Parts: sequence; C-alpha cells; structure tokens
Amino acid sequence: MPRIRARSAVCGLFALAAAVAAASRADSFSDMAKTLMAQPAAQSALSDSDIAAGLKQALAKGTTAAINELGRSGGFWDNPRFRIPLPGPVEKIQGYLQGSNIGGQLDDLHLSFNRAAEQAVPVAADVFGEAVQKLSLDDGILNGPQDAATQYFKRATSDTLTARFKPIVSGITAKVGLAQKYNSVMGQAGPMAGLLGSKQNLDLNDYVTRKTLDGLFVRVGDEEKQIRTDPAARSTELMKKVFGSK
Repeated sequence: MPRIRARSAVCGLFALAAAVAAASRADSFSDMAKTLMAQPAAQSALSDSDIAAGLKQALAKGTTAAINELGRSGGFWDNPRFRIPLPGPVEKIQGYLQGSNIGGQLDDLHLSFNRAAEQAVPVAADVFGEAVQKLSLDDGILNGPQDAATQYFKRATSDTLTARFKPIVSGITAKVGLAQKYNSVMGQAGPMAGLLGSKQNLDLNDYVTRKTLDGLFVRVGDEEKQIRTDPAARSTELMKKVFGSK
C-alpha cells in the first residue's frame, strides 16, 4: 500500500507539472497572440467611415493646395514642373519659328496656354470639391502607395471632371483669343506648318483641359505624400487619427 501511495503521489506530481507547463505554454501563446493583435490595433479600431472621411479630407486639402498654388497668375507659367508646353505640332517646328520673325508671337502663344489654365483652375474648385465628396474610399487605399488616393481620384473622376471642366476652359480660351493666336502662328509658319499635315488641326480646349487636370492631379499627389509622411501636415484630428495609425 505505501508503494501504491508513493506511485500515486509521483503520478500526481507529474500531472501537476504537466498542467503547470501546459498552462505556462498557454499563457505564453496568449501573450504572443495579444502582442500580434496589438500591433494593428490602432488601425483596426478605425471604422470604414473614419478611413473614408480621413482620405477625403486629405484629398480636399490637396485639392485646395493645388488650386491655390496653380490657380493664380504664374501658377503654371512660373513653375517649370507645371508649365504647359506648346502643343506637339508647334513644338516640332519651335526652333524654326523662334528663328523667324514670329518668335515673339510664339512666346505669347505659349504664355496664353498657361494663362488660360491659371484662370480656369479657380472656377473649377466646386467641380473638384463635389468629385472628392462622391468618392468611395477604403483601407486598401490607405495602405497603398503614397499617392494611392490621388491616383484613385484621377481614375474615378477624370471623365467627369473633363466634361465639366472643358466648357470652363473654352470660355477662358475664347476670352484670351487663344485660337486666333494659334492659327496666326501656324498660318505664318508657311511651308513648315504644311509638313505637319492634319496634325495642326488641334483641339485647343481639349489640350488645355488635359494639361491643366494633369498638373492639378500631380499637385494633389504631392500633398497626399506629405500628409502620409509628415505628421505636421495632418491638419485635422481625423487625419492625425487615420494616417497616424499606419
């Protein structure tokens, strides 16, 4: 009987040790799981509506910055990065034209393209604001590249923005007489313009619209990158919460 009791006691000790070890492993696993879950906790605590609203605020801030910077005299023209180039047909014979007696007219034409863009941008502010608010954004965009929201904005709204923005541009180009200036330059280019064939028949309003929108989207993307990388650029509590959770 004493031996049986001794064996029972030993077995009990082993069982207790195993239970303690199992409990220890369970505690370790639980701690590890808590640590892993805690890592994305800040972001997972954000609701989809928070993320969407934060991304929209970032786009709205970027759009405002772009409009304020580019929609003023010199906004396009004074910045080589955003300056709208001469259209392809003119650019191909630019060297010839600069060396002729219409070089001054060519410079005026180039400036007019940029002035038209600068004047059109502020008028289109409401168009951009409405487009931003209608976007559907999610955490896939939040965790994407530094300009992911801007690129999505561009893909989702380019057709709509072009349709609404082009009439604005058309009104501006008519006021500055852009078509007349272009036709005058091409008319005086003589034989060189003739070598371009049908390519000289350019839709000026379409050209200015596309180039203006391209510049605006680039500038909005700049602002988004800054918001993502620089906490000081997050000007609202929601932006701090959304982009600070990454």
